[in-house]
Amino acid sequence: MKKIIAIIVGEPNSISSEIIFKSWILRNKYKHKKFFIIGNFKLLNLQKEKLKFKIKLKEIKKNFCVKDLDGNHLPVFNVKYNQNKPFEKISTKTNKFIFNCFEESLDFIKKKKISGLINCPVVKETLFKDNYQGVTEYLSNKTSKINNPVMLIFSKELSVSPLTTHIPISSVKNQINQKKIIENIILIDKFFKNFLNKKPKIAILGLNPHNYYSKNHYKEKKIINNAVLKIRKNKINIVGPISPDTSFMIAKKYKFDVIIGMYHDQVLTPFKAVYGFKAINITLGLPFVRISPDHGVAENITGKGIASPVSLIESIKFFNYL
Repeated sequence: MKKIIAIIVGEPNSISSEIIFKSWILRNKYKHKKFFIIGNFKLLNLQKEKLKFKIKLKEIKKNFCVKDLDGNHLPVFNVKYNQNKPFEKISTKTNKFIFNCFEESLDFIKKKKISGLINCPVVKETLFKDNYQGVTEYLSNKTSKINNPVMLIFSKELSVSPLTTHIPISSVKNQINQKKIIENIILIDKFFKNFLNKKPKIAILGLNPHNYYSKNHYKEKKIINNAVLKIRKNKINIVGPISPDTSFMIAKKYKFDVIIGMYHDQVLTPFKAVYGFKAINITLGLPFVRISPDHGVAENITGKGIASPVSLIESIKFFNYL
């Protein structure tokens, strides 16, 4: 069963069903491992009709076998949920359903029925409130395997990783420390070596503009720079801290594989400006591979049939590295 992956629908009142249907229709145009959907069978059928997709779904059971995933019917593991309209306004109504989908996926992992999972987007503020920063932290807590999950936004050309994720900018400086920097970089280095058979060249950014250093701005010299010196002793190819404002300009010239920023938008904003939604979000350090498309629920275009499945397709294709 190790070649099978599960795709969680995430927030049902979003573009998730649309990009799932489009990825299924296009599956013969890209290499992929067998996959099935964890969601509500009835609602997916309603959404399929609303979006006018001429595909058929089939329900699979908990003890499914590989042959159950063959054929031209999109396989769905049903999770109970009651919604009579194809799409509704996003609210906390879906929270229990989404958490149940994650629980089912973790049970499949535990029973070794799947090798990893993809979750379609959720609304973090509605789903987690103040309990978790996002799915990365939620899964880390559920598996109890790591204390410091790492978000890697991956593409073949260039990847980025924020040291801190979904926290207020005013809290960033208090979350930066040598231990976290070193642990994150070691995980990223291992990921590239284990999955891509590559020793990556990693660049790390400073916190302040132009890596400005003074008595009141000590992060670059006393924390980031010292962490880099320690990391090099592990024979990891790392440079920096480099100035954030020119990092993406010089990435190609110096052949960076990964740029590590101090906070979320420091690396995600320029990355998405350059690469759009062709990248995928990978959580490192879990006892299984977890990926999500690198975009949100796109409530403004839900049900309109114009959503791009590119990031979900790239997520599915990544499992070919396994």
